[in-house]
Amino acid sequence: MIFKKFINKIDPSLFTAFVGVVETGISLQKDLSSNKNQEKKWYSFTAVKLVDGFSVTVRDITENKKQELELKTFASIDGLTGISNRRIFDRSLAKEWQICQREKQPLSLIMIDIDYFKKYNDFYGHQKGDDCLSRVAKALSKTIERPRDIVARYGGEEFAIVLPNTERPGAIAIADRIQQAIRVLRIPHERSEVNTIISLSLGIACVIPTANNSPENLIDMADRAMYKAKQQGRNQAVTYST
Repeated sequence: MIFKKFINKIDPSLFTAFVGVVETGISLQKDLSSNKNQEKKWYSFTAVKLVDGFSVTVRDITENKKQELELKTFASIDGLTGISNRRIFDRSLAKEWQICQREKQPLSLIMIDIDYFKKYNDFYGHQKGDDCLSRVAKALSKTIERPRDIVARYGGEEFAIVLPNTERPGAIAIADRIQQAIRVLRIPHERSEVNTIISLSLGIACVIPTANNSPENLIDMADRAMYKAKQQGRNQAVTYST
């Protein structure tokens, strides 16, 4: 009776599942969580059939589960900026590519580079450089609102934004919003050759995915547009065109 009360607090359907072990002879293993005194706990239940009933082993796996969740977080989040890392960017872009290809919807990508960031690091120091990257990443995150949009650190001082179901004008509007958000930060950059504050060069590309192109093609187009923005004087957004 005490065991049944304990089970019902965690998952009322679990006791019925244990009874099913007796009826079918098929063992059951399940991990469940519960909140106890505002603290989340995880338990592993293993039930096996006996001659006259069933046996249940309960293990507290809270510490193992916490470590597992921490590892998942570290595997998906950039440690410095707190936004998605390159691994998640690659995975998200591939996933959205498949969805947009199936639904015949546009997929946009914005590649972003902080102008003269090496000079910023050399002049202000790496600690200030890290702080700058974090502030830019936070500002970028605030410019998107939809759950499927992804802001990621692509590498070094480069960032990327994946915008599913977004046509070129929509991506351009996001790029304009990004530039405004960075201007509001007003991070001083005395060594910049285009401004007195931190600025960005952005490359925008948009395609409707098909079997004849790939996510790598979209990255290449956005990358080319970004480098064109640099060649044209930086501190601007350029849209890819053939």
